Formats: sequence, structure tokens, C-alpha cells
Amino acid sequence: MTEAGSVRRPARRLTAAGDEMLDEIVAEEVAVALVYNGISHAVMMATPCDLEDFARGFSLTERIVDKASEIYDVEVEPVGRGIEVRLKIANQRMAGLQERRRSLAGRTGCGLCGVDSLEAALRPVPVSQASGTVSRAAIAQAMASLPGQQRINKLNGATHAAGWVAADGTLVLVREDVGRHNALDKLGGALAKAAGTREGGFVVVTSRCSYEMVQKAASLGAVAIAAVSAPTSLAIETAEQAGIALVAFVRDGRLTVYANAQRIVS
Repeated sequence: MTEAGSVRRPARRLTAAGDEMLDEIVAEEVAVALVYNGISHAVMMATPCDLEDFARGFSLTERIVDKASEIYDVEVEPVGRGIEVRLKIANQRMAGLQERRRSLAGRTGCGLCGVDSLEAALRPVPVSQASGTVSRAAIAQAMASLPGQQRINKLNGATHAAGWVAADGTLVLVREDVGRHNALDKLGGALAKAAGTREGGFVVVTSRCSYEMVQKAASLGAVAIAAVSAPTSLAIETAEQAGIALVAFVRDGRLTVYANAQRIVS
């Protein structure tokens, strides 16, 4: 048996010395349908754990609902080869969702598949309500702590992680998924359920930083988003508009600040 999010698969390793049969642990990836008030809205390829968090976080960061209290119920149900996550949301929000009339078909790592217009893709950036600064030491501490919290990735080596960090660098929550956007949505859902304040907190991710990652972090009220890898140009522009710091290449005792550098202090 393996932990949720991983499965065992046979493999054959070929080397100069010969070949051998292996029992490999790999990341689990399934089709997950998000169904709102009985109507399927999005199908994403995701790691099948923490799916309630995923559904809540996706609903919040994609602004299907304005607040967590507008989600009345979440049920996870295996259906055929996939999984349906069935949400009951406020009628007013459902009416707005139907007006958008969009259908998403998400592949691993894809956050925009199926968006039917430039207006839908490049929607207004949510301005983060966070104030304050983040210390370089807090970012370094959080990123150093993150591998130890990547329970699924320790087994399969194929999942991204997103973490919420308190102002002092304490890693508060971590969620994982084969899709970096999904991991961040799962984190958002977990935060919606968690007690305590988010004031002064920021997001760390184990991936590159694209514009939709910045949008999602801003919608969570983060002071900053810090990534292991590179940002894109649109991510930098989005961070500038959202008022959050964008920090990238956090590794080997270094980091680079691409937006709102005044929020990062030594």
C-alpha cells in the first residue's frame, strides 16, 4: 500500500550492466470534475487527495464564489475512471457561473485550458489586501522547511507543493498536486477552513511562477509569492498590479525580487 496521491507501477530499468524489473512509486493523476449545483463546470487532471480543499480553493481563486460561506456542501464521489467533486453553492453565485458559460478541460500544469476569451483569461487582477513586509530570512526558512513537508513527493518525486507561511517564516499549511495550480488551489481551500489569522503571510511554491499563480496568491491575501524557479513577464506585471512581492530563484542562499521589492527586507 502507498499513501494517497501515489500508486505502484511495474517498470524495467535498462543499464549497461543489463536490465532489472522494478516496483516503482509514481504520482497518481486522475480526471477530477468540479460539479456546481448539479452542473459540471470544469474537468482538471489532478492528484486525488485533498480534493475538498481543491474544490473550495478553486471556487475562491477563480471567483466562482466571493467567500467560503457561499459554499454550502462538498462531496467527493468516484465515477467510472474519474472523480466528481460536487459542490452546492449559493443560487446567486450559480447564476453568475452560468452567465460565464465557460468550459475548462485542464491538463497537468495547465490553468487556462478552455477559457473562451481574452477577457476571461486576462481578468482584472485582485489587489491583495495584505500589508507589511516579508524578511529574506523568513523566505529562506520557509523554503528550507518545504521539502520536509512534501509527504507525497517524497514517495513519487513528481508533485508540486504550495505552502502558506506566517510572517516569521513558519510553514503553516502545505498542499501537493501534480499540477502547480492545483496545489495552490488546494492550499486556498485548506486556508478557508483553517482557524487563525493570515495577516502578514505569504505563499511559497516549488514551481515556476506564472501569472495565474500570482493571481491566486493575491486572492488569498498574500504579501508575497516566492518560487523556486523563474517567473514570467506577465507574472511580474500581475504582481505589480496586485501589490504583492514576486520572489523567484529562491535557492542556495539567494533570491531575486521581480516586483514590489520594497515588501522584501533584509
